[in-house]
Amino acid sequence: MSQYDAETTLSRRPAGSSDERNVWEGRVSGAWNIGENPNGGYLIAIVQRALSELAPQHPDPLTLTVHYLRPGVPESPCEVHGELLRSGRTLSTLRGTLLQEGKIRLEVLAGFGDLGMRPAAPDLTLAAPTIPPPERCVRRSGDEQGVALPLLDRVDVLLHPDQAKAGSAGKAEVSGWIRFVDGRDADAASLVLFADAYPPSVFGLLGLVGWVPTLELTVHVRRRPARGWILGRFTTTDLADGRMVEDGALWDSEGHLVAQSRQIALVIARD
Repeated sequence: MSQYDAETTLSRRPAGSSDERNVWEGRVSGAWNIGENPNGGYLIAIVQRALSELAPQHPDPLTLTVHYLRPGVPESPCEVHGELLRSGRTLSTLRGTLLQEGKIRLEVLAGFGDLGMRPAAPDLTLAAPTIPPPERCVRRSGDEQGVALPLLDRVDVLLHPDQAKAGSAGKAEVSGWIRFVDGRDADAASLVLFADAYPPSVFGLLGLVGWVPTLELTVHVRRRPARGWILGRFTTTDLADGRMVEDGALWDSEGHLVAQSRQIALVIARD
Protein backbone atom coordinates (compact mmCIF):
# COMPACT_ATOMS: atom_id res chain seq x y z
CA MET A 1 0.00 0.00 0.00
CA SER A 2 1.30 3.48 -0.88
CA GLN A 3 1.96 6.10 1.79
CA TYR A 4 -0.96 8.16 0.46
CA ASP A 5 -3.38 5.24 0.65
CA ALA A 6 -2.15 4.08 4.05
CA GLU A 7 -2.32 7.56 5.58
CA THR A 8 -5.81 8.32 4.32
CA THR A 9 -7.28 4.98 5.46
CA LEU A 10 -10.59 5.04 7.33
CA SER A 11 -12.75 2.44 9.03
CA ARG A 12 -16.50 2.78 8.97
CA ARG A 13 -18.13 2.95 12.38
CA PRO A 14 -20.80 0.27 12.93
CA ALA A 15 -24.24 1.80 12.77
CA GLY A 16 -25.48 2.40 16.31
CA SER A 17 -28.21 4.84 15.37
CA SER A 18 -29.59 6.53 12.29
CA ASP A 19 -27.32 9.50 13.02
CA GLU A 20 -24.16 7.38 12.95
CA ARG A 21 -24.64 5.25 9.85
CA ASN A 22 -22.20 7.31 7.75
CA VAL A 23 -19.33 7.95 10.16
CA TRP A 24 -15.74 6.87 9.60
CA GLU A 25 -12.75 6.92 11.93
CA GLY A 26 -9.10 7.42 11.05
CA ARG A 27 -5.94 9.25 11.95
CA VAL A 28 -4.33 12.40 10.56
CA SER A 29 -0.65 11.81 9.91
CA GLY A 30 1.95 14.50 10.56
CA ALA A 31 3.90 13.42 7.47
CA TRP A 32 1.88 15.75 5.22
CA ASN A 33 2.43 18.90 7.28
CA ILE A 34 3.17 22.44 6.18
CA GLY A 35 4.93 23.68 9.29
CA GLU A 36 2.90 22.50 12.27
CA ASN A 37 -0.34 21.99 10.33
CA PRO A 38 -1.54 19.19 8.04
CA ASN A 39 -1.74 20.21 4.39
CA GLY A 40 -5.31 21.09 3.41
CA GLY A 41 -5.24 18.89 0.32
CA TYR A 42 -4.26 15.92 2.45
CA LEU A 43 -7.21 16.52 4.78
CA ILE A 44 -9.52 16.59 1.74
CA ALA A 45 -8.06 13.26 0.63
CA ILE A 46 -9.18 11.69 3.91
CA VAL A 47 -12.72 12.99 3.43
CA GLN A 48 -12.75 11.79 -0.19
CA ARG A 49 -12.04 8.23 0.96
CA ALA A 50 -15.27 8.25 2.93
CA LEU A 51 -17.40 9.95 0.28
CA SER A 52 -16.28 7.50 -2.40
CA GLU A 53 -17.96 4.70 -0.42
CA LEU A 54 -21.31 6.46 -0.62
CA ALA A 55 -21.36 6.61 -4.42
CA PRO A 56 -19.47 3.56 -5.78
CA GLN A 57 -21.11 3.96 -9.19
CA HIS A 58 -19.39 7.37 -9.48
CA PRO A 59 -15.71 6.75 -8.67
CA ASP A 60 -14.18 10.11 -9.59
CA PRO A 61 -14.40 13.54 -7.95
CA LEU A 62 -15.57 16.07 -10.53
CA THR A 63 -15.90 19.12 -8.31
CA LEU A 64 -15.10 19.81 -4.66
CA THR A 65 -15.53 22.99 -2.67
CA VAL A 66 -13.93 23.00 0.76
CA HIS A 67 -14.23 25.50 3.60
CA TYR A 68 -11.54 25.30 6.29
CA LEU A 69 -12.87 26.21 9.72
CA ARG A 70 -9.76 25.32 11.76
CA PRO A 71 -6.33 23.80 11.13
CA GLY A 72 -6.12 20.03 11.39
CA VAL A 73 -4.28 18.34 14.23
CA PRO A 74 -1.36 16.11 13.16
CA GLU A 75 -0.83 12.66 14.69
CA SER A 76 -4.36 12.71 16.07
CA PRO A 77 -7.57 10.70 15.51
CA CYS A 78 -10.27 12.07 13.24
CA GLU A 79 -13.87 11.41 12.31
CA VAL A 80 -15.47 11.90 8.91
CA HIS A 81 -19.23 12.34 8.67
CA GLY A 82 -20.58 11.77 5.17
CA GLU A 83 -23.94 12.31 3.53
CA LEU A 84 -25.26 11.43 0.09
CA LEU A 85 -27.43 14.39 -0.88
CA ARG A 86 -28.54 13.17 -4.29
CA SER A 87 -27.54 10.48 -6.78
CA GLY A 88 -28.45 10.65 -10.46
CA ARG A 89 -27.34 8.92 -13.62
CA THR A 90 -24.21 11.01 -14.16
CA LEU A 91 -23.56 12.74 -10.83
CA SER A 92 -23.72 12.07 -7.10
CA THR A 93 -23.70 15.09 -4.79
CA LEU A 94 -22.22 14.53 -1.35
CA ARG A 95 -21.27 16.39 1.82
CA GLY A 96 -18.39 15.52 4.13
CA THR A 97 -17.21 16.92 7.47
CA LEU A 98 -13.87 16.21 9.13
CA LEU A 99 -13.75 16.52 12.93
CA GLN A 100 -10.91 16.30 15.43
CA GLU A 101 -11.08 16.80 19.19
CA GLY A 102 -14.83 17.32 18.84
CA LYS A 103 -14.43 20.34 16.53
CA ILE A 104 -15.16 20.67 12.81
CA ARG A 105 -11.96 21.21 10.84
CA LEU A 106 -13.35 21.39 7.32
CA GLU A 107 -16.56 21.03 5.32
CA VAL A 108 -16.64 19.54 1.81
CA LEU A 109 -19.39 19.73 -0.78
CA ALA A 110 -18.57 17.47 -3.72
CA GLY A 111 -19.90 16.13 -7.00
CA PHE A 112 -18.67 12.67 -8.03
CA GLY A 113 -19.04 11.10 -11.49
CA ASP A 114 -17.29 8.74 -13.88
CA LEU A 115 -14.46 10.31 -15.90
CA GLY A 116 -14.25 7.10 -17.94
CA MET A 117 -17.50 8.08 -19.65
CA ARG A 118 -16.51 10.60 -22.32
CA PRO A 119 -19.40 11.61 -24.57
CA ALA A 120 -18.70 12.71 -28.13
CA ALA A 121 -18.49 16.48 -27.85
CA PRO A 122 -16.18 19.30 -28.95
CA ASP A 123 -13.27 20.15 -26.65
CA LEU A 124 -12.00 23.56 -25.63
CA THR A 125 -9.03 23.34 -23.32
CA LEU A 126 -6.16 25.22 -21.71
CA ALA A 127 -2.74 24.47 -23.19
CA ALA A 128 0.09 23.44 -20.88
CA PRO A 129 2.86 25.99 -20.31
CA THR A 130 6.34 25.26 -21.58
CA ILE A 131 8.79 24.77 -18.71
CA PRO A 132 12.08 22.85 -18.35
CA PRO A 133 11.79 19.07 -17.83
CA PRO A 134 11.88 17.70 -14.26
CA GLU A 135 15.62 16.92 -14.37
CA ARG A 136 16.33 20.62 -14.94
CA CYS A 137 13.98 21.90 -12.23
CA VAL A 138 14.70 22.57 -8.54
CA ARG A 139 13.18 20.80 -5.55
CA ARG A 140 10.79 22.87 -3.45
CA SER A 141 12.58 24.14 -0.34
CA GLY A 142 11.23 24.84 3.12
CA ASP A 143 14.19 27.14 3.74
CA GLU A 144 13.22 29.27 0.73
CA GLN A 145 9.57 29.46 1.80
CA GLY A 146 10.41 30.02 5.45
CA VAL A 147 8.53 27.04 6.87
CA ALA A 148 9.29 23.37 7.54
CA LEU A 149 7.86 21.06 4.87
CA PRO A 150 7.45 17.43 6.04
CA LEU A 151 5.11 17.14 3.03
CA LEU A 152 8.19 16.81 0.80
CA ASP A 153 8.84 13.32 2.21
CA ARG A 154 5.56 12.32 0.54
CA VAL A 155 5.49 14.30 -2.72
CA ASP A 156 8.26 15.45 -5.02
CA VAL A 157 7.70 19.08 -6.05
CA LEU A 158 10.21 20.38 -8.60
CA LEU A 159 9.96 24.08 -9.43
CA HIS A 160 10.84 26.02 -12.56
CA PRO A 161 14.49 27.07 -12.02
CA ASP A 162 13.58 30.73 -12.52
CA GLN A 163 10.97 30.49 -9.74
CA ALA A 164 12.65 28.27 -7.14
CA LYS A 165 14.32 31.03 -5.10
CA ALA A 166 12.21 33.16 -2.79
CA GLY A 167 10.89 36.13 -4.74
CA SER A 168 12.92 35.23 -7.83
CA ALA A 169 9.99 35.07 -10.26
CA GLY A 170 9.27 38.77 -9.78
CA LYS A 171 5.55 38.03 -10.02
CA ALA A 172 2.95 35.96 -8.18
CA GLU A 173 3.45 32.78 -10.17
CA VAL A 174 4.85 29.33 -9.50
CA SER A 175 5.09 26.34 -11.84
CA GLY A 176 6.71 22.94 -11.78
CA TRP A 177 6.29 19.19 -11.59
CA ILE A 178 4.79 16.94 -8.91
CA ARG A 179 4.51 13.21 -8.19
CA PHE A 180 4.36 10.84 -5.22
CA VAL A 181 7.77 10.04 -3.70
CA ASP A 182 7.01 6.32 -3.39
CA GLY A 183 6.12 5.87 -7.06
CA ARG A 184 2.33 5.71 -6.69
CA ASP A 185 0.60 6.85 -9.87
CA ALA A 186 -1.64 9.88 -9.64
CA ASP A 187 -5.35 9.32 -10.11
CA ALA A 188 -8.36 11.64 -10.28
CA ALA A 189 -8.72 11.75 -6.49
CA SER A 190 -5.08 12.60 -5.78
CA LEU A 191 -5.21 15.55 -8.19
CA VAL A 192 -7.11 17.41 -5.46
CA LEU A 193 -4.12 16.95 -3.14
CA PHE A 194 -1.69 17.99 -5.89
CA ALA A 195 -3.65 21.20 -6.48
CA ASP A 196 -2.81 22.24 -2.90
CA ALA A 197 0.78 20.95 -2.61
CA TYR A 198 2.74 23.64 -4.46
CA PRO A 199 4.16 26.76 -2.84
CA PRO A 200 1.64 29.61 -2.77
CA SER A 201 2.04 31.63 -5.95
CA VAL A 202 2.80 34.82 -3.98
CA PHE A 203 6.08 33.10 -3.01
CA GLY A 204 7.35 34.15 -6.44
CA LEU A 205 6.71 37.81 -5.61
CA LEU A 206 6.95 38.17 -1.82
CA GLY A 207 9.59 35.55 -1.03
CA LEU A 208 9.53 34.14 2.53
CA VAL A 209 5.77 33.84 2.98
CA GLY A 210 5.74 30.96 5.48
CA TRP A 211 2.40 29.21 5.95
CA VAL A 212 -0.43 30.60 3.81
CA PRO A 213 -3.65 29.08 5.26
CA THR A 214 -6.47 28.39 2.83
CA LEU A 215 -9.94 29.68 3.67
CA GLU A 216 -11.78 28.09 0.75
CA LEU A 217 -10.63 25.86 -2.11
CA THR A 218 -12.50 24.66 -5.19
CA VAL A 219 -11.06 22.00 -7.49
CA HIS A 220 -12.54 20.82 -10.79
CA VAL A 221 -11.15 17.48 -11.97
CA ARG A 222 -11.35 17.24 -15.77
CA ARG A 223 -9.69 13.95 -16.73
CA ARG A 224 -8.01 10.90 -15.26
CA PRO A 225 -4.28 11.57 -15.58
CA ALA A 226 -1.83 9.55 -17.63
CA ARG A 227 1.06 7.97 -15.75
CA GLY A 228 4.09 10.12 -14.95
CA TRP A 229 4.81 13.61 -13.66
CA ILE A 230 2.00 16.15 -13.28
CA LEU A 231 2.74 19.72 -14.38
CA GLY A 232 1.23 22.59 -12.40
CA ARG A 233 1.00 26.36 -12.83
CA PHE A 234 -0.46 28.72 -10.19
CA THR A 235 -0.95 32.48 -10.36
CA THR A 236 -2.37 35.27 -8.22
CA THR A 237 -3.65 38.51 -9.71
CA ASP A 238 -5.65 39.59 -6.66
CA LEU A 239 -3.95 40.25 -3.31
CA ALA A 240 -5.57 42.75 -0.95
CA ASP A 241 -6.09 43.15 2.81
CA GLY A 242 -3.96 40.09 3.51
CA ARG A 243 -6.06 37.76 1.34
CA MET A 244 -5.07 36.34 -2.02
CA VAL A 245 -7.10 34.62 -4.74
CA GLU A 246 -5.06 32.01 -6.57
CA ASP A 247 -5.88 30.19 -9.81
CA GLY A 248 -4.19 26.91 -10.69
CA ALA A 249 -4.14 24.23 -13.35
CA LEU A 250 -2.62 20.75 -13.66
CA TRP A 251 -1.64 18.84 -16.80
CA ASP A 252 -0.59 15.20 -17.13
CA SER A 253 2.47 13.75 -18.86
CA GLU A 254 0.61 13.72 -22.20
CA GLY A 255 -0.19 17.43 -21.96
CA HIS A 256 -3.88 17.02 -21.12
CA LEU A 257 -5.52 19.45 -18.71
CA VAL A 258 -6.57 17.26 -15.77
CA ALA A 259 -7.64 19.72 -13.07
CA GLN A 260 -8.23 23.39 -12.32
CA SER A 261 -8.42 25.12 -8.95
CA ARG A 262 -9.19 28.41 -7.26
CA GLN A 263 -8.65 29.30 -3.64
CA ILE A 264 -8.74 32.25 -1.29
CA ALA A 265 -6.04 32.22 1.37
CA LEU A 266 -4.52 34.40 4.07
CA VAL A 267 -1.12 35.96 3.55
CA ILE A 268 0.08 36.50 7.09
CA ALA A 269 2.59 39.27 7.73
CA ARG A 270 5.90 37.88 9.00
CA ASP A 271 7.70 39.42 11.96
